Amino acid sequence: MGSGTIVGGASPSGIGRWRRWWRCELSSTFLYFSASFLILGSIATFYFWIIFAPHVRTSLSPLACREDNEGSWAIGVFYGDSPFSLKPIENVNVWRDDTAAWPVANPVITCASISDAGFPSNFVADPFLYVQGDTLYLFFETKNSITMQGDIGVARSTDNGATWQQLGIALDEDWHLSYPYVFDYNGQIYMMPEGSSKGELRLYRAVSFPLKWKLEKIIMKKPLVDSFIINHNGKYWLLGSDHSGIGTKKNGQLEIWYSSSPLGPWKAHKNNPIYNTDKSMGARNGGRPFVHSGNLYRVGQDCGDTYGKRLRIFKVEVLTKDEFREVEVPMGLEEPKKGQNSWNGARYHHLDVQQLNSGQWIGIMDGDRVPSGDSIRRFIVGCASFLGVFVLVILMGMLIGAVKCIVPLIWCPHNRGKRSDAFLDWERPNLFSSKLRQLCSRLNRACSSLRGIIKKNTCVGNLVLSFIFSVGVVLMCSGVGNIYGGNGAYEPYPLNGHYSQFTMLTMTYDARLWNLKMYVKHYSRCSSVREIVVVWNKGKPPGLSEFDSAVPVRIRVEEKNSLNNRFKIDPMIKTRAVLELDDDILMACDDVERGFRVWRAHPDRIVGFYPRLVNGPEPLKYRGEKHARRHNGYNVILTGAAFMDNRAAFPRYWSNKAKAGREVVDNNFNCEDVLLNYLYANSSSSETVEYVRPAWAIDTSKFSGVAISKNTDEHYQIRSNCLTKFAEIYGSLTNRKSEFNGRKDGWDV
Repeated sequence: MGSGTIVGGASPSGIGRWRRWWRCELSSTFLYFSASFLILGSIATFYFWIIFAPHVRTSLSPLACREDNEGSWAIGVFYGDSPFSLKPIENVNVWRDDTAAWPVANPVITCASISDAGFPSNFVADPFLYVQGDTLYLFFETKNSITMQGDIGVARSTDNGATWQQLGIALDEDWHLSYPYVFDYNGQIYMMPEGSSKGELRLYRAVSFPLKWKLEKIIMKKPLVDSFIINHNGKYWLLGSDHSGIGTKKNGQLEIWYSSSPLGPWKAHKNNPIYNTDKSMGARNGGRPFVHSGNLYRVGQDCGDTYGKRLRIFKVEVLTKDEFREVEVPMGLEEPKKGQNSWNGARYHHLDVQQLNSGQWIGIMDGDRVPSGDSIRRFIVGCASFLGVFVLVILMGMLIGAVKCIVPLIWCPHNRGKRSDAFLDWERPNLFSSKLRQLCSRLNRACSSLRGIIKKNTCVGNLVLSFIFSVGVVLMCSGVGNIYGGNGAYEPYPLNGHYSQFTMLTMTYDARLWNLKMYVKHYSRCSSVREIVVVWNKGKPPGLSEFDSAVPVRIRVEEKNSLNNRFKIDPMIKTRAVLELDDDILMACDDVERGFRVWRAHPDRIVGFYPRLVNGPEPLKYRGEKHARRHNGYNVILTGAAFMDNRAAFPRYWSNKAKAGREVVDNNFNCEDVLLNYLYANSSSSETVEYVRPAWAIDTSKFSGVAISKNTDEHYQIRSNCLTKFAEIYGSLTNRKSEFNGRKDGWDV
């Protein structure tokens, strides 16, 4: 009995030595893990700081526009001469001065639009138009950021959909609502929203349009989704999907019902279900049906790759109570080319197209930049990446000897000293304990076996360790990016709830074609870029087919190799904003979008990314950005990376007043950016420049060896001479100074 107090009969001194050894091993292992995760965590933090610039949206409530697993749906407007020639609103060149939208760009309604109006929303989708004369009403699903259920919102437009006034929530029930199909019948306005979670299809009547509705009738006790009613050939037809039946294929089912009145009673079509097929075939409705040239068309959803991937249009050839036949026709809509940087780049699943009194057709479509379930997918991938890092840290520790065993010895029953007879009697019939003991032994033997195969002080061993560390860094960055970096899209920044576009302009020549191709491929994917204009100064211009571009590229060949060509008046530019950006500057699209947002708030100024300060006694000396930061201010923005108003900047540069300055530029083949700053300052007594700090910027000319200004000292001396001449002609800049960190957005630090 006395020896039973010591497990397995081990001596107290032996247990003490074992415990001291274990504490020592545990201490060294703990230090190894701490150091490993500190190093990897620091690398991941630096990666996050460089790659993922903060998205500051100060106009939104903290409860609004949350990341939602259903997506980030928004609503856009399209115009065309027919339903099959629709173009986005930005292609029509609709300008609105009050929102600095030159032109207005999609999306026109977002979660921000309705949230700023006092109705917190995560996304807006399923838009339906109701036309009353020259006034458009738009009903749509808005997912409440607080209750996390769908409500029906309504907005009004008096300018054919260019701008919308948010009126509020038209319908709010205790269950989820969406797909608010609105129509007229017998002088009344009705709405038939989806409320499938209630298990009913309900019809509401407007008692005070557009905000007050009353339940008129429960059409049927059936959880139909995405349903509409249409009058065709003397009967009313109801088309919708019921996903509740056994054997029903979700998003691949369609039923038809018919009646003599929208109020019913409804009879089932002879061939119901009309479809019970693959979800990519367009069976589920995707908006309002329409009639064009006497033919009826149905809009369906292709949910093949993800829910609401795209739309398909079907021409209805036969619709009777005994037969239904339709055939797919081309939609005529150009697919988005910018991927996640397009507001509808990942999917679009709803369209309402109607003809206005003017004869023009208008289409209202929703779209999303991320696929369904994106946030959950990124979380799973991120967690898997972190788990992979943990495994690799253990593996590296085994190779260098910092990790002696995979399963700590104290966890394994057979390692607690000698086993007693009672323990052996219990273990023999216990299969789980036996298997666990064998697993612990094999795992721990793997450590020494692995060190024997791959020795750390050899060339192969060092190579393996380097490879494991590199993979760990990649996985760590992947985990941080997936969990904390958002959906990976560079979204534009709205001004007063509206978006716009700008033209990019760069000046180059034949020796820099490599830079130009990379430039076009990268910047053409930025959300707000409308067109890229290449000012070709020298050599044979490339063909447009040589560029991988998501937007139109136009090459403007110049007769004379002059830096003044950068600001030449160009009537073919369709936007008011122009981003002059050298072809050897590479920065994130998010930085470009932030610069555009600041310019829209200050369109009378030069807004750019490289500040300079002209100050001090005569003769003036040109200095770099460090000088400006030492004096906490700037009065020049280099126009090699700057936004400007082409309707103000270009005429100003080519005015008679600027002729002497242009001659200085031609004589020195330099200083065109400095000249424009003097011209701006000379024309206004208020501030004329704004700075936006980029998260990062790369000079790609360093890799191609075609930098224009190779001798920095000589380059700066020429520009210093220009400062003196421009000050004599146009006046001094030394009395002007804008301070860093002077704006509320925090982008000018």
